Amino acid sequence: MSPNPKELEEKLDPRVKRTRGLILQSFDSLLAEKGFESISVQDVTDKAQINRATFYAHFQDKYALLDYSIQKMFMAEIEKRTLSVCSYSPNNLRNLILAVVEFLSMMHSECAQSHQQFESLIEGTIKKQIFDLLSYWLRNSKVPTDIPATVATWAIYGLASHYSHMKKRPALEKFVDEAFPLVAVNLEQFA
Repeated sequence: MSPNPKELEEKLDPRVKRTRGLILQSFDSLLAEKGFESISVQDVTDKAQINRATFYAHFQDKYALLDYSIQKMFMAEIEKRTLSVCSYSPNNLRNLILAVVEFLSMMHSECAQSHQQFESLIEGTIKKQIFDLLSYWLRNSKVPTDIPATVATWAIYGLASHYSHMKKRPALEKFVDEAFPLVAVNLEQFA
């Protein structure tokens, strides 16, 4: 797997970690208040009580900040379930699907005014992390796993997106139980 934000964070100076934490905390608070499209770098710096030069020393722009924030939050969900240190198993796959569905549902409920651009940015970040995790799980396969990992990534994300946009959602466990065989069929032969 590619380096995740946690690994990169562990190597940082404590002052850098503190400043980055302030920026993330301010950004998350602003996301809940007014939505991504309405947030400016100035809003983040004002809320974090830092200057713009400090912000730009950490992030190229608000899109890089969003990407970093999503990576960090999603990786925390994966690590909470210890999925980042596992290999493929039906139970791990089910837990991954559950993590993605829960994460996307949380993102849609906690962020004010979720727009298409915001959702596209989240999609790219999460799909990359799912693909990297599945590739890591299947690393010992004797055949190439790029295509099955890609198919499973899109299926998992698509199912999670569908669930998070449903007006009347079924119970989460029931949904995941129904979705699981549709994803597992793509991976079992490569595990």
